Amino acid sequence: MEDVLILAIESSCDETAASVVKNGRTVLSNVISSQIALHTLYGGVVPEIASRKHIEKINQVITQALRDASVTLSDITAIGVTYGPGLVGALLVGVAEAKAIAYARHLPLIGVHHIEGHVSANYIEHPDLEPPFLCLIVSGGHTHLVIVKDYGEFEILGRTRDDAAGEAFDKVARAIGLGYPGGPKVDALAREGNPRAIEFPRGKLSDCPYDFSFSGVKSAVLNYLNGAKMKGEEVNRADIAASFQKSVVDVLVDHTMLAARDFSMDRIAIAGGVASNGALREAMEKACRRRGFRFYRPSPILCTDNAAMIGAAAYYEYRKGTRHGWDLNAVPNLKLGER
Repeated sequence: MEDVLILAIESSCDETAASVVKNGRTVLSNVISSQIALHTLYGGVVPEIASRKHIEKINQVITQALRDASVTLSDITAIGVTYGPGLVGALLVGVAEAKAIAYARHLPLIGVHHIEGHVSANYIEHPDLEPPFLCLIVSGGHTHLVIVKDYGEFEILGRTRDDAAGEAFDKVARAIGLGYPGGPKVDALAREGNPRAIEFPRGKLSDCPYDFSFSGVKSAVLNYLNGAKMKGEEVNRADIAASFQKSVVDVLVDHTMLAARDFSMDRIAIAGGVASNGALREAMEKACRRRGFRFYRPSPILCTDNAAMIGAAAYYEYRKGTRHGWDLNAVPNLKLGER
């Protein structure tokens, strides 16, 4: 069978990325232009600045991705692009670029769901992983527990009722003075603290044991800080970070193991930006080993936003016959499972 080369584009938030992926699993190039240093000045992502920076960088990253892969546009089979969810202006830059290239080169256009891309990052480094399997998706905007029934086909078992896990990390990081990006900074500081120093609550919902709630633990951290400030007490930031992180990780792992038992799943994967968190990876690996489950996780570089994961997802959509027209638009609130 002839090789399928996908040129993939990702611009949903503050990374401008392009990649060439062969047959869904082999990454020939993966170029990422990050805007973290720029947005750190403002304590978070500024959508208009992100959009303008994507416009500046997108042609450069695509040119570099083709060069790194030692291919030209003549070798490309199809164009894959993230069209949602994400920041609408940022998404539009990638979608417009993908449509322009596909139109000019007479290539199939495949819009990819950003979260489907995160799940597909696991296929790149784990050639033996095929659906069905259980996947915990944890990022700044999403926390989902899903059964991956087939490529691009999901059954959602649980989701967050309020803050996503990554959102809670960012808010707590800001509260204890760590700044942006919050997740990696909390993870780093937590290694210096005692995770049992402070007993923060674990959010559990009686009506759906697989759903998540992280607003309670976030509020508990804020209340702890306010209480200490009112009493004039010094706080140990490392202990706060470690105790908060343990509270979140415990819930993520417990819910995943419960679902694995209830649905007889023995292959567990994690995906999304928070999947690069060291404490989560370690706790999930330990829990899976104890139960005899196989555990899959992408390398940290493939957990954060990148185009290689979009190329992997686009390949399987291409194989299924998914094609989008020139009316493909950005859908900032695109739900998992929607097309």
